[in-house]
Amino acid sequence: MSWKSKYNIEFKGLKEGLHDYQFEVNDKFFVHFEESLVDNGEVSVKVELEKRSAFLKLSFALEGWLELVCDRCLDSYQQDVSLETELFVKFGEEDEFEDGDNVIWVLPEEHAINLAQIIYEYVTLSIPLRHVHPDESGENGCNQEMIDRLNNITQFDAEDDEEEIDPRWAALKNLKNNN
Repeated sequence: MSWKSKYNIEFKGLKEGLHDYQFEVNDKFFVHFEESLVDNGEVSVKVELEKRSAFLKLSFALEGWLELVCDRCLDSYQQDVSLETELFVKFGEEDEFEDGDNVIWVLPEEHAINLAQIIYEYVTLSIPLRHVHPDESGENGCNQEMIDRLNNITQFDAEDDEEEIDPRWAALKNLKNNN
């Protein structure tokens, strides 16, 4: 029995209607995905399966936190994440139709669907584009020592750039500064 079997939903014997499932995603889950953005975290995933005669509708609700690296100061921090989305499961050959991003096709003889990869993708989609410490009561949550070091480096580089400018490019730099 593999680790993925915990994320299976057996739909063949279910009656038509609503069925609720609960999955917990943690550090042990993320280990199985190579080059994952996330190593640590705890996310609760609620799945509501609506079974119909021709298709399945899966409603996902993710809530939890992930440990990320701050883009500004490179310290780790906990990012709260949440996401609500829907996925439709249709039966037939995958190549038959083009239905969009929120539809997956399953062969008619299948009896279960594994949600491990789908859950991983939705958790990844819940991560904001910018990874920045959340503000703590109006104050920046970043490591101030690292921010000071980065500011010193950029000031030092700016001074070097001014001294080494080729006179042929000076006119172009003035254009940049005017904008």
